[in-house]
Amino acid sequence: RADIWAFGCVLYEVLTGARAFAGDDVTETLANVLKAEPDWSALPTGLSPTVLVFLRRCLQKDSKQRIGDIRDMRLALEGVFDATVLPPQTSPGPVRGRLAWTAAGAVAAAVIVGLAVPMLLRPREAETPLPLETRTEIVTPSTEDPTSFALSPDGTQIVFAASGDGVPRLWLRSLSTTTAQPLTGTEGAATPFWSPDGRAVAFIAGGSLKRLDLAGGIPQVLAAAAPRGGSWGATGVILFTPNTGSPLFRVPASGGRAETVTTLDRQGSHRFPVFLPDGRQFLFLAQGAAAGIYLGALESRQTTLLVPGEGGGVYLPAGWLLWVRAGKLFAQRLDLGKKTLAGEPVTVADFVGVDVISTSTALSVSTTGLIAYRSDGGNRRQAAWFDRSGKLLGTVGPSDESGVIAPRASADSGRIVMHRVVGGNSDIWIADAVRTTRLTFDAAQDRYPIWSPDGRAFAFDSNRKGHRDIFQKASSGAGTDELLVESSEDKYVTDWSADGRFLTFSSSGQQTARDIWVLPITGDRRPWIYLKTAFDERWGVMSPDGRWMAYMSNESGRPEIYVRAFDGRAPDSGAGGGAQWQISAAGGVYPVWRADGKELFFIAPGGEMMAAPIAASGSALVPGAPVMLFRTKVYGGGGNNEQGRQYNVTRDGRFMINTVTDGAASPITLLQNWNPDATK
Repeated sequence: RADIWAFGCVLYEVLTGARAFAGDDVTETLANVLKAEPDWSALPTGLSPTVLVFLRRCLQKDSKQRIGDIRDMRLALEGVFDATVLPPQTSPGPVRGRLAWTAAGAVAAAVIVGLAVPMLLRPREAETPLPLETRTEIVTPSTEDPTSFALSPDGTQIVFAASGDGVPRLWLRSLSTTTAQPLTGTEGAATPFWSPDGRAVAFIAGGSLKRLDLAGGIPQVLAAAAPRGGSWGATGVILFTPNTGSPLFRVPASGGRAETVTTLDRQGSHRFPVFLPDGRQFLFLAQGAAAGIYLGALESRQTTLLVPGEGGGVYLPAGWLLWVRAGKLFAQRLDLGKKTLAGEPVTVADFVGVDVISTSTALSVSTTGLIAYRSDGGNRRQAAWFDRSGKLLGTVGPSDESGVIAPRASADSGRIVMHRVVGGNSDIWIADAVRTTRLTFDAAQDRYPIWSPDGRAFAFDSNRKGHRDIFQKASSGAGTDELLVESSEDKYVTDWSADGRFLTFSSSGQQTARDIWVLPITGDRRPWIYLKTAFDERWGVMSPDGRWMAYMSNESGRPEIYVRAFDGRAPDSGAGGGAQWQISAAGGVYPVWRADGKELFFIAPGGEMMAAPIAASGSALVPGAPVMLFRTKVYGGGGNNEQGRQYNVTRDGRFMINTVTDGAASPITLLQNWNPDATK
């Protein structure tokens, strides 16, 4: 085993041009052998994982963990010497392999005897000094999505989401310049990522996975998707998440049929995939009972937990996994051969942001080893009141870092129901003028509450049974949570009719389309499909008089607002009352009716609050032209981003909006020539 150690030292120097354990004299060299680790980041990029694993096994300090003899090396490097030690021949493979390893053993012995000791004692002056580690800040325009940025594979460019010209979209900047350019067609985009060759950018916008070729053209829609990250592999495959409660899917980067890649456990979701350099293995974040960062592969449904994590992890090509825990960025060696982390974690940065709702991490790396991170994740939000002109009328409580989502004001505007993320768990809370009170206590994720018309109860969804079902509970907090709808598909409630007779909800399985369902609150409570097409329909809301259903659909290729008739009866075909009328003209999400039903509000792609006059003529609807009321800083912007509707309108015409307060995000830090030894 001592010979194996010396051979590993020789191989390390051949690959890096530097000694594995440098010292000014024999004493210092031997001390480094005992206490130090080689600089693994000095190994050339693109090195075969097999060779990397072999080298690390050669230099294990514990002799019991080190490769034992030449036979173990053969198992580790089968075929490595076949093509190089012996000339081509026609003898059977196993014979030739044995001859090759005999020759390899002879070469190794000669190298060990002739080079090992001189190498250990060579003067330190022959080494090339390590490049200086530097950290540089990049200031971006204002953004409501500070975790959405990505370095290009070669580390020469960065793409980020910002609202520099008033409309949230992607911006592209070369790191050799000080200016950035907006990318046309990326309005409302989130979680961008690059093609391996750096010629295209993919992103999620309007409920779709899209790719934009930087040489020109318009974005191409590849699949329905949630803004939960994506990765473009070396084999031309893109990994993504269709919706917030799904496993990972794969789709060809040129477009085509989407297929599942991972299998969900009883609860949770898979998100933020990151391909490894081989284009076959990947990292991803799993939420649920066994939450953490996992290692998977395209050809297998088996996955391996690497480490618990608050957000998605990334892979540094030198062989490091980077992830965030308690706001700190850590790095640890990833042994792909053993599918486990090795050594102790090293702190890379003290403050790196994670969005507590989406679990998106403000972190990106390039294949050259450049690291980019941001110290905030856009978690601070403020529920605030606005009038029709956009004038701020007041706020509801202090700004909140606990991920306030989907606040809803009661009919008398005296209370607000919402879901908040505290300690990594989402529960339903109610706030009034005095206090904020937690009302659900299950370990599962409870989300998207809505009031009953009389304010005595609220409905919400929860994954406590392994899929998202619909429950209701008394707003006083008394009693138990009552199950209303249970099925194998994920569901979330969107409206409670003004007369109290119906709930509407969207339902989706692990496929791409959502449908609108109706649940009668009285009688047998058997839900029925209101609208089911080949497209994605969701966020259905009933008009105050109960005659119409407004909803969001992507049948035009982008989210738009539509209205159909509603009579409270299940349609035979699931066609939702036949004719439909388009309300929005240039994209829109999250419709809300005015209290008298004569106007329909929605959010435009740029985050503007829009209003469209609505009139009825017999059985037909007569919509007017939408007009902009004011620009908002609503959480999630104007994209169909799976965060849900973040505003509502009271009977007296006021708007309560979940507003992002950190418009000017912290700069993006570029970490160059990261030296793990310097940060231990």
